[in-house]
Amino acid sequence: MAFPCPFLRGEVELTEEREQHIAAHHPDLLPKYRRHIVDTLASPDLIRRSVWFGNARLFSRWYPDLRGGKHVVVVVSEFGTVVRHWIITAYIARKLEKGEVEWRQG
Repeated sequence: MAFPCPFLRGEVELTEEREQHIAAHHPDLLPKYRRHIVDTLASPDLIRRSVWFGNARLFSRWYPDLRGGKHVVVVVSEFGTVVRHWIITAYIARKLEKGEVEWRQG
């Protein structure tokens, strides 16, 4: 499955394996808040470069109605000579971690 991402001017893939990983490791996000992943990619508040994965970006968006107010973070990687964007993981966070800010909603 793939979701639109205007910032990357294309789509971001969510493989079945990665979806299972997210559901297993972050059951507070999937399957109930799948729409939040889609919305975060389509309209993030902040995009940072990952400090852990050199070729990954962290898309985040604040949801005031999500468990008392939380961020959804979607980690997207680029792969190959023909750029393919895919979700590494996604999670709910109280606060955002470090990472060089690449873009911030105005």
